Amino acid sequence: MSDSPAARLQQLFEGHRLTPTQRRIAHSMVRRAGDAPFLSSVELAELAGVSQPSVTRFAVALGFDGYPALRRHLREVAPGNGTTPAEADRGASYNEYQQAVQGEIENLRQLAELLADPAPVERAGRLLAASRPLPVLGLRAASSQARGFAYFAAKVHPDVRLLDEGGTMLADRIDTARHAGASALLCFALPRHPKEVVDALAYARAAGLTVVTVADSAFAPVAHHSDLLLPAAVGTGLAFDTVCAPMLLGRVLLEAMCDGLPDAQARLEEFDARASARGLFVE
Repeated sequence: MSDSPAARLQQLFEGHRLTPTQRRIAHSMVRRAGDAPFLSSVELAELAGVSQPSVTRFAVALGFDGYPALRRHLREVAPGNGTTPAEADRGASYNEYQQAVQGEIENLRQLAELLADPAPVERAGRLLAASRPLPVLGLRAASSQARGFAYFAAKVHPDVRLLDEGGTMLADRIDTARHAGASALLCFALPRHPKEVVDALAYARAAGLTVVTVADSAFAPVAHHSDLLLPAAVGTGLAFDTVCAPMLLGRVLLEAMCDGLPDAQARLEEFDARASARGLFVE
């Protein structure tokens, strides 16, 4: 496991039963891991969009006497945020669009640090490769991530089933996949988290599927219903969230899944040959 500030914070929060509000605070701290030891309770409350007493209750839930004790602990284990004065000055001069890009760069940096331990992604790749069929779930904001994964996965996996529409048929489609032999389900879960996704994951696990989830945080509402959760932060600097890190993590999962499919390369070569014969792409 990487010893980055974000990784240390996630280790601190793991194993605690946090409320949705507390998970929101935890997610905000991970997203601003370098600054977290220096934020006041008021600043953290504003960052997370919660009340100051909620921050105090969050610290107590983690086993501290209050927020000052939590902050002292964070300063002891992460005494610096690694930002030089020049970097701070440059950051202050960025306009809002540049800040959004810089935020995504930081999200990708955190993802790279988490991938320093490849074991979770490799395990996920094996689970996805072994599932026949492979249902891929993503609703609302996450539907494009699920659709993109399913598009590429179908080139190497013999049976990929995209679940990107909710409604009463969703449980039926999960049942159909399970009865056809599916052993795992991949879910992309992004804010705002639809209740329907949480319910679908609970249903899938009850049906016997192993749930692999790509989510914006290890403390997302879907965590409780996931057997293996892979976090990738979203950017929040613009009116609508940006999702570069979840998209890249999806491609990493594709690579790991291909490693578990011995005929993946042959399938890709066969597709390329057919595409060339059909004149499918402009050369």
